[in-house]
Amino acid sequence: MRDVAQLAGVSITTVSHVINETRSVAADTRARVLKAVEETGYTGDAIARSLVTGGTKSLGLAVSLVSHPYFAELIAAIESEATLAGYTLVLIDTRGDAESEQAAVRMLRSRRVDGVLLTPTSGSAALPELRRLGVPTVLVDRLTVAQDTDQVGPENVQATSTLVRHLAELGHRRIGLVTGPAGLATTDERVLGYRLGLGRAGLAWDEDVVTGALEPLLGQVSAVVVSDHQVLADVVRAARSGGVRLGTDLALVTYDEVEWAELVDPPLTTMAQPVEEIGRTAVRLLLSRITDPDQAPRTIRLAPELRHRSSCGCP
Repeated sequence: MRDVAQLAGVSITTVSHVINETRSVAADTRARVLKAVEETGYTGDAIARSLVTGGTKSLGLAVSLVSHPYFAELIAAIESEATLAGYTLVLIDTRGDAESEQAAVRMLRSRRVDGVLLTPTSGSAALPELRRLGVPTVLVDRLTVAQDTDQVGPENVQATSTLVRHLAELGHRRIGLVTGPAGLATTDERVLGYRLGLGRAGLAWDEDVVTGALEPLLGQVSAVVVSDHQVLADVVRAARSGGVRLGTDLALVTYDEVEWAELVDPPLTTMAQPVEEIGRTAVRLLLSRITDPDQAPRTIRLAPELRHRSSCGCP
């Protein structure tokens, strides 16, 4: 910083104000400082500055990067909103298991991030630790029943119920469910939504037509709800292998939009999550928590959108 000040012909204090945007500086002076910064390659020491300011102006995001392109869109929205607020984003892969998740969150804490955005794994050990240490935290996508942590994600129960009811309104009386990975809150909530939809349509619950794959359902049901993007490709592949024509031999609807939904024949009827809104809302919740640590925790559910195509059998 001293070198930058000397090159720009200003004081170190002025350089600090320009770099940290803590006070208005004349346009020509600011231009000289920024030119000197570029010529010297100067970068501030965020960790050292955090010892003075109490924050690094950075947010941590712990999420599984192997799950689905859905998370790429989510991460992009989070990063964009964080940047607008003047924060940088530190991203670490949880690999989808509890042990890696805890290591990832501890790495974020070692970077002195101001708060953590977490997509929790099943049996998360990191979440209790974050609560115990009082680290500002927001859960994203996968929510807990406990209302003691800020969280934002899609509405799962009513949305899945809507998919079931749509199939029932088309005359289907035997509707199966292909579930997502066991142990996840999203899976449990969508199974609940499936049961709710059956009840509203006057159909009976039958655990024999609830499974993790399509093959056991072939010949047993006339329609199927796929509750998760992680199994959707396997379902479509199984239908083709079995010579089953979707939308004709078997009606299909699925929770979660995928980028290839309109590219298959027939195009898939989906319940699309508001991914960008979820990401941006998560950042706003976290910044609000950082500003006011004592406010009551909030849970925000954002409604998905039904994208009606023809795999459900509709023209």
